Amino acid sequence: MPVTQQPLSPAALSRVAGDLRLACMRISRRIRYESADSIAPHQFSVLARLENQPRTPRELADIEKVSGPSMTRTTSTLVDDGLIERTDDPTDRRSVILSLTPHGIRTLKAVRRQREAWMTERLRALTPAEQQVLVEATVILERVAGA
Repeated sequence: MPVTQQPLSPAALSRVAGDLRLACMRISRRIRYESADSIAPHQFSVLARLENQPRTPRELADIEKVSGPSMTRTTSTLVDDGLIERTDDPTDRRSVILSLTPHGIRTLKAVRRQREAWMTERLRALTPAEQQVLVEATVILERVAGA
């Protein structure tokens, strides 16, 4: 006879939500800071946002939820480092379009490899059963993140 799962009580669901949120934040923080990235986390985020399409600084600031001046400082550093380039916006002479340079693409890929290696090492230390739980949890977490 199959065992049916009962929904969690509101209090239990709230505890799980808090624990899961904290665990996700800790993993995110550790993977950003302990994977020996060659660029700062906020710079990596900007490179990733430019991977699929060029954007204006204002678009990047809106996506990243930072001020315009903060994004200007970040993108200026990335331009100075040769990771992104500025071109005039053909539709608005007051604005620029930012895009990845070949060096920026290589850097983005290298940082991703470092981060994947960091996570792979931690997953390797788990039992096969724990690894399988994470396979299943990943599908669920993707649904939660997309909701």
